[in-house]
Amino acid sequence: MTDVTASPGNSNVASATPDTMAWDSRARRVVMIYLPLACFIVILLFPFYWMAVTSFKPNAELLNYKEHNPFWITSPTLLHIKHLLFETSYPRWLKTTMMVAICSTFLSLFASTLAAYAIERLRFRGSPYVGLGIYLAYLVPPSILFIPLATVIVQFGLFDSPLALILVYPTFLVPFCTWLLIGYFKSIPYELEECALVDGATRLQILRRITLPLAVPGLISAGIFSFTLSWNEFIYALAFIQSGANKTVPVAIVTELITGDVYQWGALMAGSLLGSLPVALFYSLFVDYYVSSLTGAVKE
Repeated sequence: MTDVTASPGNSNVASATPDTMAWDSRARRVVMIYLPLACFIVILLFPFYWMAVTSFKPNAELLNYKEHNPFWITSPTLLHIKHLLFETSYPRWLKTTMMVAICSTFLSLFASTLAAYAIERLRFRGSPYVGLGIYLAYLVPPSILFIPLATVIVQFGLFDSPLALILVYPTFLVPFCTWLLIGYFKSIPYELEECALVDGATRLQILRRITLPLAVPGLISAGIFSFTLSWNEFIYALAFIQSGANKTVPVAIVTELITGDVYQWGALMAGSLLGSLPVALFYSLFVDYYVSSLTGAVKE
């Protein structure tokens, strides 16, 4: 038999009980994971909390922070929401914004799906450069493009019409969606389409029956981005829409609820809060597809 001598290191290891190690593991998990996550959630959700608090505060509390807590409501009221929904054109602004966002999203997805499939699957000469050029077009700032686009819109007689926004928004939605779908189509095995070609299927049949069903997460991801960008777009909506009835929510709550130097803070925050709910609902419904689109498509 050999004697095992206890060293200082062995005694320290032996003295570390399972409860101590579990406590250290939990403390490390709190510091490394939960504390940063809590800070991120607070920073992310605080603007929505501030909008909600301001929406239900009476004007007496909004304008007097010396006697009232700015982060809490003493006497909640619905007057701001009532004024927004029944004394302004906010329902029509919301309807116009929804129509423009949905139509421009579907139009952009249709065009970008065909473009991405042609660039990735048809393999014509110079297809990588075409894809790169389409993505570079997305990097052009709207503040440069809205001037020539305004000339085109006026010549076609579409000024001050929601149709102008539906036709203009794809100019920055299609490049991004095309670039996103190109990367997603790359993850779909090409052998599936080769087998369909051998069986006599056409390219449109392959796209409709094989590629698109497998690319649903990518399409939903591109749709989420397109819908969000269309919903929150400000420059084109401000430049191409003049009448108050046809304005979208981001522009209307700024231009219609601010009269001179008077800010209707309650109505402004209520309009911003209600305007953000459709986007949040859209994200919550399709978050699983969005996450799966980031992790890839079909494994070979």
